Amino acid sequence: MRQYRGGVGRRISGADTVRGVLLAMGLVLFGAVAPQAQAQSENYSFSSIAIEGNQRIETPTILRYVDIARGEAVTAGQLNDAYQSLINSGLFESVELVPSGNRLVIRVEEFPTINVINFEGNRRINDETLAGVVDSQPRRVYSPSQAEADAAAIAEAYRQSGRFSAAVNPVIIERSDNRVDLVFEIREGRVIEIERLSFVGNRDFSDRRLRRVLETKQAGLLRRLIQRDTFVEERIEFDKQVLRDFYASRGYVDFRILSVTSEFSRERNAFFLTFRIEEGQSFDFGQLTASSDLPEIDPAEYRALLTIRPGVTYSPTLLDRAIARMERYAIQQGLNFIRVDPQITRNPETRTLDVDFQIVQGERVFVERIDIEGNTTTLDRVIRRQFNTVEGDPFNPRAIRQSAERIRALGFFGRADVETREGTRPQSVIVDVDVEEQPTGSLGFGLSYGTDQGVGASVNFSETNFLGRGQTLRFSIESGTSSQDSELTFIEPAFLDRDLELGLSLSYRTTTDDEFASYDTKRIRFSPSLEFPVSEYGRLGVRYFVAEDEISNVSGNLSPVIAADEGSAISSGIGYTYSFDTRGRGLDPTRGVVLRFSQDFAGLGGDQEYIKTTALAGVERKILNEEVTLRAEIEGGALTMLSGESRVSDRFFLSSRQMRGFEYLGLGPRERDAAYEDDALGGNYYTVARIEAAFPLGLPEEYGISGGVFADMGSVWGLDYASGFSGTTQFDDEFAIRSAIGFSVFWDTAIGPLRFNFSKALQKEDYDRERNFDLTIQTRF
Repeated sequence: MRQYRGGVGRRISGADTVRGVLLAMGLVLFGAVAPQAQAQSENYSFSSIAIEGNQRIETPTILRYVDIARGEAVTAGQLNDAYQSLINSGLFESVELVPSGNRLVIRVEEFPTINVINFEGNRRINDETLAGVVDSQPRRVYSPSQAEADAAAIAEAYRQSGRFSAAVNPVIIERSDNRVDLVFEIREGRVIEIERLSFVGNRDFSDRRLRRVLETKQAGLLRRLIQRDTFVEERIEFDKQVLRDFYASRGYVDFRILSVTSEFSRERNAFFLTFRIEEGQSFDFGQLTASSDLPEIDPAEYRALLTIRPGVTYSPTLLDRAIARMERYAIQQGLNFIRVDPQITRNPETRTLDVDFQIVQGERVFVERIDIEGNTTTLDRVIRRQFNTVEGDPFNPRAIRQSAERIRALGFFGRADVETREGTRPQSVIVDVDVEEQPTGSLGFGLSYGTDQGVGASVNFSETNFLGRGQTLRFSIESGTSSQDSELTFIEPAFLDRDLELGLSLSYRTTTDDEFASYDTKRIRFSPSLEFPVSEYGRLGVRYFVAEDEISNVSGNLSPVIAADEGSAISSGIGYTYSFDTRGRGLDPTRGVVLRFSQDFAGLGGDQEYIKTTALAGVERKILNEEVTLRAEIEGGALTMLSGESRVSDRFFLSSRQMRGFEYLGLGPRERDAAYEDDALGGNYYTVARIEAAFPLGLPEEYGISGGVFADMGSVWGLDYASGFSGTTQFDDEFAIRSAIGFSVFWDTAIGPLRFNFSKALQKEDYDRERNFDLTIQTRF
């Protein structure tokens, strides 16, 4: 068995053989023929052409490549062209052209066919993935140059995963019947990490803050033990763009990236990556005006549409939103081809930018059609509904760019290019959409730990582009020490081809007797819902729900108040939720607010009749060059019974996430009997206020460790028992403030984000149960 390495066994006679034969014949003819016959000595004429050595390639095919007719005068140059044509066909390992009088003999040796393709030595990238990288295929003609190209492609695939020292050697093993096995011997090498990621030229933002912006991360001492951050050259362009966006959204209109350099360490086992930047200065919006020479335009109406106020930090995103709002208003007024052209005047002294929104008449250009290519799974209509433009509409470049951003934001495509070209007639354009599908489904397994729930495991499946229709299908099963949760969710994001999200949710939850509650519970709930936008940052959701709650296995020494709720109850009703969230998307990326208001009305059948209301308001602000994040939240709820008395399964309890410093079910109304004071009854009302600050601890950023301090204040109160118990039964269900303070340590690790809370209760009742330490961890793989 013969193996060829390096050049992969290429045995080709080469052009020198033909040239040598032709040169020798030329010298003989030159010496034997008079000078006046020299021109004729350089021409040949063959009455027959013989092909030798071909097995699979038919003779007519070879003659087509040679392109020499019998009896036709042929020069030495034409013979060389015929040779080159045969060699370049990629079908032959060696070629010889031998003129013999008026007969031309062509001897060929065919390349073998590929029997199988194997990969050896690969562990990090599987055979199926590598097979998609190479172009060589079984049962096709083997080509040494193609094998070398495939080896380079495999090495590039490893380079993309950070293994720059990977080496690939193509080898052929000869088999019978002129067949070969093509084997790629792979030495994967080590992952090359980014040892240091630094910036030069940054004054207003620290290296630590800028590193959090980038997709590329820096490996550290602790992280090397559990996670590697690899150097991927193609990721650098993405990092450069997000860095530009970061500075642009904060008013740095002159920001520039001067260079990005990557250097190998002396041991050639790590990279040093350096961004050289020029920040410039941050600008705010100055005067904002609107003007137009068009008689049908009233600039004052368009000026009134602006939500930007002078003094707000300049942002291209805010500018684009204002322009889009104005152009939409023009369309609503029946004015097509109206364009808004912002004219910006710089005021260096005050570091402000005056913007005059000039409303002008645009070109009369129409969209001829929208062509979509590359979507093998996703239906055309899923992509088309991201466009607010259809065939025949006026062409608006800004609207097309926004549509392209929406297509990319779907997450269905690894690449999505949207370009325009001239149409088949004047004043028309064709929009070309070229996408490349990427996997949208995932199957995950997870582990979690919480002081409330203990150790848990989970299995989850998610598909965000179900059947190529853009729909979401999720299923999860989670099991903890004393609880089990299952949930099935289906979401149609464009119900009736509108910006209307249809959701179907089915959940099942059980809890068993544990240290917090001496009874078992079971809840099954089904809820269809509709959600739609009502403003730029606001959304409204409406729903129907039906649920069954069951309390069983009540312990004999449990409070009679809870024991009275043993059994099942069905609730059926409607509800709504309004949410408003500007965090990271509003006028200032360093601050934002979140508002949420929800109500459920039970009583459309079932056993329960009540109104359950919850509300939350929060604000977030980054200060000190965005090194410190401040958060403040206040939330509350009220359960109003329309008939009957509330059940323990309907009332409010505060978890340790809502109110730190206390055990789960550790505070709230109690029956004032020494035998029952440990049994939490829950309350019809609750309120909690939380403030928190998160900040770096001075440790290297790549360790992923930061800190925080917090203070929580809240209460659960109110019961509605008017009868059914003896007159001696006393309840403590008055409003009483509890408060706690503490500090947190956040650790972003490869096994998941860890949060350690150390807290101390400042205000509490004598029967409340404290919790001074809390740990949560959740990871999926």
